Order: sequence, then C-alpha cells, then structure tokens
Amino acid sequence: MSKLVTIYGGSGFVGRYIARRMAQAGWRVRVAVRRPNEALFVKPYGAVGQVEPVFCNIRDDASVRAVMQGADAVVNCVGILVESGRNKFSDVQSDGAGRIARLAAEMGVEKLVQISAIGADAQSDSLYQQTKAKGEALVLEQFPNAVILRPSVIFGHEDQFFNRFAGMARFSPFLPVVGPNTKFQPVYVEDVAAAAAKALTDTVSPGVYELGGPDVASFRALMEMMLSEIRRKRVLLSIPFPIANVMGGALDVVQAVTLGLFSNTLLTRDQVRNLRRDNVVAQGARGLEDLGITPTPMSTVLPAYLWSHRPGGQYKAIHESAARLRKD
Repeated sequence: MSKLVTIYGGSGFVGRYIARRMAQAGWRVRVAVRRPNEALFVKPYGAVGQVEPVFCNIRDDASVRAVMQGADAVVNCVGILVESGRNKFSDVQSDGAGRIARLAAEMGVEKLVQISAIGADAQSDSLYQQTKAKGEALVLEQFPNAVILRPSVIFGHEDQFFNRFAGMARFSPFLPVVGPNTKFQPVYVEDVAAAAAKALTDTVSPGVYELGGPDVASFRALMEMMLSEIRRKRVLLSIPFPIANVMGGALDVVQAVTLGLFSNTLLTRDQVRNLRRDNVVAQGARGLEDLGITPTPMSTVLPAYLWSHRPGGQYKAIHESAARLRKD
C-alpha cells in the first residue's frame, strides 16, 4: 500500500501545493482542515480517494491524533498572519505545532516537516515571530529529526502579497508602503512545496532551512515591480514607522471594541514590528540549494498571474502588441 501523509492546513496557500506534489509522487494525502467542505478542490489532485479533506481542530489532542492515525509522515502548514477571535498566535503557531510534533512522536510517525517563517526569534518584539520560534523549539524538542522550513514572503497565483497590493492599485491612486527600505527575498510557492516534498521522500538532514528566491529587493522595489507588471502608475506613499504604529494600534482597537466583527487584516502593530526587520535568508543558513532545488526568479512567474489586475486584463498584452505593430 502507498504511504500516507497528513497535511495540517493542507488546503491553504502552501499546503495545497504540497498536497498536489505528494499525490503526484504516489502518496495518499490526508488534508486536515477546519472546514473540509471548503477544501473539496484538493480531491482532483490525485486519483479517486487518493486525496481526502478531513476535519481537524489543532487545539485538541483527540482531533489531531485521529487524523494522524496510520500516517507515515506529517506536515504542519497551519499559521496565521493576524490574530482574530479564537485564533491566537500562541494557540496556533506554538501550542498547535508542539501538539502535532508530540503526537507524531508518540504515534511513531517517520517524518515531520514544520512550515515556519524567516525571522522566527524568541527574543523578537513581534508576537508573530516569538510564537513561530516557540513552535520550532517545541517541534525539535518533541521530534528532533524534524525538518523546519523558514520561507521569506511567498509568491504564487493565490498569494496574499502581490495580489493584495495589486488589488489595491486597481482602485486607489496611491499605495501605502510601511518600511519601504525593508528587504525581502520572495520565494516561489512551488519551490517551498518542492522543499517539503524533498524532506518527506528523500534523505534530508534534519533542522532548519531558510528559503528565499534568487532576488533580494526592498519593499518599495517590489511594489514598483508589481505596478510595472499590472501596467498601472500609482504613487507609492512611504509611511514612517511611528505613524504606521499609530495606524496599526487604532485598527487593533477597532477590532477589539467591535468584538471581532471588524477583523483587522489591514495593518496591525505586530506587522509594523515585523516590517522593521529585513526578511532575507541569513548568511550561512541552509537553503533551497542544499535541498537540490534551484530558486525560481519572480520575473518568470509574476506575469502569469498578475495580468488579471491590468486595466485590460488578459487582453492588455494583445493591445500592446498591436500598438507596437502600428508603430512599425
């Protein structure tokens, strides 16, 4: 019988790509999510019955254990960018990760991959980064042979980075940029999925790998690249950190006083703290190349999905080509 992998958060942005790769490799895939009915799109990744979404609450031992039964390997992709309602950083990114690792060790799972993030640091003033680091520590404590992947900002068709700002550019004459000089090393989601699959299907040294693409650029430069791709001219409005902190604090307060009816997905104080630090692969860190993966440049991928934000959509390139012919 083919091997089985349980992917917690397997219908999310990164998880779905890992699920597809593992199905293509011939594994049975169990996609553990809070809302299985919203994850039915993963079923066609494999043959009938090969990929199945199942319910799981990572706050509960019994729930996590139930979907891990019979698994040869486990991947934890669960993470949040902002706290909302019962979704707290500590519950999801530290306690949840530790619970999965502890139960994986108890149940004799062979391999475990934890998706973390560059910048994970127990000493950080960002709660997001603190809990990422605590989650890593708990995973390695319970499952010392785990592979931990720390990607920089991830890009791809469903990303919430380039797509988010491109969507804003469709309706706003300016784009706010907090920390315009902060550097990022965007990594393609398929490369992250390839790294996870490699750790599951091959012999890979345990420990931490920091994943970044071949390009390092400032936040402002990334926004300029995005605007060029979507053929829109917008004013990039640099927001100083003190002002951004006040804005994030005000939005956090609104979320609190509305008891979560308003979810602050715009800007939080914790995100402002994150934006003060560069988000790039540390010097000397193991990365994609150590896993035998060649990083994919942004220039080969962004045009494939950002075209939908252009004024003429998919027809913009045709109009540009016709305009060049008329000039000739």
